[in-house]
Amino acid sequence: MSHTVKLIALFGFVAALSACGGQQEEEVVVVEPEPITTEPVYTGKYK
Repeated sequence: MSHTVKLIALFGFVAALSACGGQQEEEVVVVEPEPITTEPVYTGKYK
């Protein structure tokens, strides 16, 4: 193979490694949704 083809292949390989190697996984946070209405609470006989 000529030196030009080897050089182009090397640059392509390095570009592929740099594109795929630097990715980090995102942190996923799950939050429990609050209820839309609250449960009625006993507060006394006539309150």
